[in-house]
Amino acid sequence: MASLKALKIRIGSVKSTQKITKAMKMVAAAKLRRAQQGAESGRPYSARMGSVVSSLAAKVARNPESPALLAGTGKDDTHLIVVVTSDRGLAGAFNTNILRAVRVKAQQLVAEGKTVLFYIVGRKGRPLIQRIAPKAIVGQYDTTAMKTPSYADAQAIAQDLIDRYTTDKIDVVHLAFANFRSTLLQEPAVEQIIPVPQVETSEAGNAPASLAAVEYEPDEEEILADLLPRNIAIQIFHALLENNAGFYGSQMTAMDNATRNAGDMINRLSIQYNRQRQAAITTELVEIISGAEAL
Repeated sequence: MASLKALKIRIGSVKSTQKITKAMKMVAAAKLRRAQQGAESGRPYSARMGSVVSSLAAKVARNPESPALLAGTGKDDTHLIVVVTSDRGLAGAFNTNILRAVRVKAQQLVAEGKTVLFYIVGRKGRPLIQRIAPKAIVGQYDTTAMKTPSYADAQAIAQDLIDRYTTDKIDVVHLAFANFRSTLLQEPAVEQIIPVPQVETSEAGNAPASLAAVEYEPDEEEILADLLPRNIAIQIFHALLENNAGFYGSQMTAMDNATRNAGDMINRLSIQYNRQRQAAITTELVEIISGAEAL
């Protein structure tokens, strides 16, 4: 049984931890509001851009001269998964859930006989990928200086991926991240971004999207050369914004739970401390009374 001094030290230690977790919860809550606004504001633009480019992909004739970012390489052998996680922990199962979705997708592709490679964005994704496939990591984007997601970071990541797609014989690129739904729910997703996935039907769901005519001005090649890389950057920026909001939401929930658990532990330790203290006082009184009666 722990001594009174040991219990008192432990209670003080837990109280200090509780102050830290409470402060971290308040900081995460303050940052969450802005991060959530950024994620929600970016969704309509990202969704519309993806819809437009996917619709164009259904209308472009597939031939050797078609842009590889739109038509693909003609093969489906090598897949690159871009794993977007956070740089920091103390956010519950936020990063773990993303990595679990990545592992499921990778196992599915391997079972189909595909080669799977990984590109890491965020430090928390690398340790697990190194454990399951250390030789499959082909690149990593340094996010240590990225305090908040920016479009410039998304453009840099997109350009790196495009360069690797055109030079490293990669056929398909997937993007893995967490969609922010609430502080209690972040939905991991693995979406294809290269080549552009096609939509078979219109938004109404009734007529094929390819029935609509598209007229390019000034030139189809010039427009697609600008539009396709921009779409990839926007989808990556959207993933960074969703992850940022999801991280702070998950961290706020985790720190709230940690603060509550610390409070429960303080109560249990205080009860144990008081009982032992009362027992020690009772023992001393009994000894005093016994000594007085002996006289």
